[in-house]
Amino acid sequence: MTPTNRLHALTAGARDTIPMLIGAAPFGVIFGTLVASGPLHLWHGQLMSLIVFAGSAQFIALGLIAGHASYAVIWATTFVVNLRHVLYSATLAPYVAHLPARWRWALGGLLTDEVFAVAWAHYRLQPPGAVGPYYFLGSGLSMYLNWQLWTLAGLLFGAAFPGLQSLGLDFAMVATFIAIVVPQLVALRYLAAAVTAGALAFFWQAWPYKLGLLAAVFAGVAVGVILSRPRARRQTTAEASR
Repeated sequence: MTPTNRLHALTAGARDTIPMLIGAAPFGVIFGTLVASGPLHLWHGQLMSLIVFAGSAQFIALGLIAGHASYAVIWATTFVVNLRHVLYSATLAPYVAHLPARWRWALGGLLTDEVFAVAWAHYRLQPPGAVGPYYFLGSGLSMYLNWQLWTLAGLLFGAAFPGLQSLGLDFAMVATFIAIVVPQLVALRYLAAAVTAGALAFFWQAWPYKLGLLAAVFAGVAVGVILSRPRARRQTTAEASR
């Protein structure tokens, strides 16, 4: 892959992530604002964004820290919340399996909900192993830098806007997730999996440590797998008859 092609793929990944960057911006500002008004030092909040780079986990950890939860509870809760990344990784694995370990680790560190949506929309149009890592890298780096920028903005200027977190700006992230999910619902099995996971997540939201969310995800995956089996069998039969 020539340097020009690498640069083109890198910038294309960043460009296609712009709508996701806009959706994540208020979320980052609110996180920084909560850190500024909470028990942590400002540099703790920025360091968390630099190292953890997971919005949902950071918000949950911040709440648990404010509630004086133990390290074990904080670790276990954020671990459970981020288990969805195992599903993301499994989906993208065939498309990055040919890359050296250093690339897979780097891309894994940049993987978020938004980056997954952008990368998957790009990769699924190509056969596994046919696309290089630069599109994925461009998407991941743009989201990473965006998150650092808006966290810093919240840390520095959030205190000047009291009640910022109560203005409903966090709906921008909800809208972003809607934009991620809806275009994927192109078949009955996807729709059934989404409806199952969404309904159960709503009914099980009172479970401690976000276990209801995790259980709802696994239930949605199970429904999708069950509905995909007849299709897989038809494809196998068709290939065998050729």
